[in-house]
Amino acid sequence: MADKPKTSKAAMRRQKLEEATDMLRCLSFGPRQSNNTAIYSFLACLEMKPENTWQEACNPSMGITPIIEFIKRHYGVKYAPNTRETIRDEAIKHFVEAGLLVRNPNCPTRPTNSGKTCYQIEPSALRLIHRYGTPDWPLGLTEYLSSRERVIKELQRKREFSRIPVCLPSGEMASISPGGQNPLIKQIIEEFCPRFSPGGIIVYIGDAENKFLHLQADYLKQLCVVSLHQPKCRTW
Repeated sequence: MADKPKTSKAAMRRQKLEEATDMLRCLSFGPRQSNNTAIYSFLACLEMKPENTWQEACNPSMGITPIIEFIKRHYGVKYAPNTRETIRDEAIKHFVEAGLLVRNPNCPTRPTNSGKTCYQIEPSALRLIHRYGTPDWPLGLTEYLSSRERVIKELQRKREFSRIPVCLPSGEMASISPGGQNPLIKQIIEEFCPRFSPGGIIVYIGDAENKFLHLQADYLKQLCVVSLHQPKCRTW
């Protein structure tokens, strides 16, 4: 009996890309969120080599640089080191917002812009991915989609729990992301300002997660200062 012809590396890569694209579409990611960059990043976060089955997918914690290296090593696509922001904005950010990826699961208080920031496939999503291509996939997909909103809310709750509360001079409360210089910002607003600039107004607060956390645009106009403009919200 003749041996079956071996599938070429290129063919296996194409098949994985097609399957990953189909999976992301099934998970309600639109064309912009399932572009090539997103697909390769998705495969890297699962450590899915072209020859692997979906049942072999795993969820290691990976930073942007290891993701780039994995894509180059196993799919032959090179991303320059200065494209890290592109991968973060065009792929990773959407996956985090949708609850597919968890940011810094080993250290929720790590600053967003830390060089140690890493991402991990959310456990219930990994269980679903293991069912891709099996008779259990349709039911698993339905169950996952029906519970995804709950998963997203739970991840958001955990992120909010780690945020730093800040009391503004007006008595209004704000919260800033943990880590980095933000504990110092809290001290400046709550301790330095009342002592050395009593009656002052906090005009602007921004951090790595939200550039427009607090903005007194009308007050800036009164001072004839060109106001900052908030970017349009993205949808995934």
